[in-house]
Amino acid sequence: MISQLRPRVSQVLTAYLKQTGEPPWTSYFIKYADIHDNGREHFGFSHFNWTLDTGTNYHILRTGCWPYMKYHCTKRPRQDLSFDDKFFRFIKVINFGLPCLFYGLAAKYLIRHKEEVFVEGFKDPVPIYFLYEEDKGSQY
Repeated sequence: MISQLRPRVSQVLTAYLKQTGEPPWTSYFIKYADIHDNGREHFGFSHFNWTLDTGTNYHILRTGCWPYMKYHCTKRPRQDLSFDDKFFRFIKVINFGLPCLFYGLAAKYLIRHKEEVFVEGFKDPVPIYFLYEEDKGSQY
């Protein structure tokens, strides 16, 4: 049975990385409105490891930039990213999140490319957005 709920952000992240053949890096925006639970699943995390069931690990840089969340993913060995995560969170807090808000508002006008992510168990694909179309064959 196909769920009528929107997928969690982690499901979209995993599906996109697999759908694109586990690229060495990617960077995209996803609208809060297009995912279930409005992005609170990774809420508060800025830099963390994300390991696919294939064993491939990614370093994820994540920031909320209303009306989007921005994900920058780099294929790298697992590392302790707790210091980096706390540092990025600290920077966001002392700036009251304003640069993130402005980034999201600017992105509304700068985004030039959209792709669809197909998440297993969900009828409708989830749109993700890019400032420009990525070269899927890129090695770096």
